[in-house]
Amino acid sequence: MSHAHCFAPIEDPDAIVLILGSMPGKASLAAGKYYAHPRNAFWPIMGELVGAHPGLSYEDRLRILKSSGIALWDVLHSCIRKGSLDSSIEDVSMIPNDFETFLFRHPKIAHVFFNGAKAEQCFLRHVTPLLVSHPLLYQRLPSTSPAHAGMTYEKKLEAWRVVMQ
Repeated sequence: MSHAHCFAPIEDPDAIVLILGSMPGKASLAAGKYYAHPRNAFWPIMGELVGAHPGLSYEDRLRILKSSGIALWDVLHSCIRKGSLDSSIEDVSMIPNDFETFLFRHPKIAHVFFNGAKAEQCFLRHVTPLLVSHPLLYQRLPSTSPAHAGMTYEKKLEAWRVVMQ
């Protein structure tokens, strides 16, 4: 079991969309970068949607996300988890990030998209009861994780297109 901590948010004051994962996996934590696993579909999908292709430097991908109005973060600030799978996160260890402050600093965010079911479940359980005055639209999208192999890349991409609508 390891105690995992999230990264700082990728943010811009003018962000209108927030994409939330649950907690970075082992490959991402080791690299210090969001969605670093080579088979994770996040960056290929962002490449299709906004031009943040995996072939670009990580810094360039982040710059493109921010200039596209997209903020990126994780629901959990920290947790205890064995391995990288969301299903291995110990419920009692979950500590959410401070979304009240984050959303106050990003008043233009109107849509929150969850990268998979665990991110949505954690947010609804640990965060929404604490949010006082932030009317937001929430939508769960299929996980971009390679562990979510039951859906083709093409179907994931089609579902993720809603981010840019």
